[in-house]
Amino acid sequence: MRVDLVSSAFDPAALLGAFTARAEGAGGVVSFTGHARGTSRTGDPIDALVLETYRGMTQASMENIVQDAFARFPITHAHVVHRYGHIAPGEAIVFVAAASAHRRAAFDAADYMMDRVKTEAIFWKQEVGPKGKCWIEPTEADHLDVARWAKTQDDTNARN
Repeated sequence: MRVDLVSSAFDPAALLGAFTARAEGAGGVVSFTGHARGTSRTGDPIDALVLETYRGMTQASMENIVQDAFARFPITHAHVVHRYGHIAPGEAIVFVAAASAHRRAAFDAADYMMDRVKTEAIFWKQEVGPKGKCWIEPTEADHLDVARWAKTQDDTNARN
């Protein structure tokens, strides 16, 4: 398990290469890279996304999410990298990777971690554009993405 909170740009391809090498023997490796958008939810241009953290709390929130993924899915490796600070449109903001013996667990774990990081990792997010600054929060769709994992877990528990 590896969780990194970084203030500078990162290379997702290099991260994936290093992750794949560490996960030698895994049958499935899945990754996701999120990039800062150039427009807001309302279509207004964005000059930058600014993410603030309380480093210890933010790091711990991300580590808890990854630990939960290990408890929930039969994965062998996981890596989450998240930027903070001033992020220009198009720059990578988050990288999530999971490895397992079989593809489904890797897909599910990566999806689960990303849904929870987007909604639950402790960041204060602000869009900066020509109209000024605007604080942003997770959307209803983001919360529904996380809620489906609780339903999936409830369904699994009911079958057992």
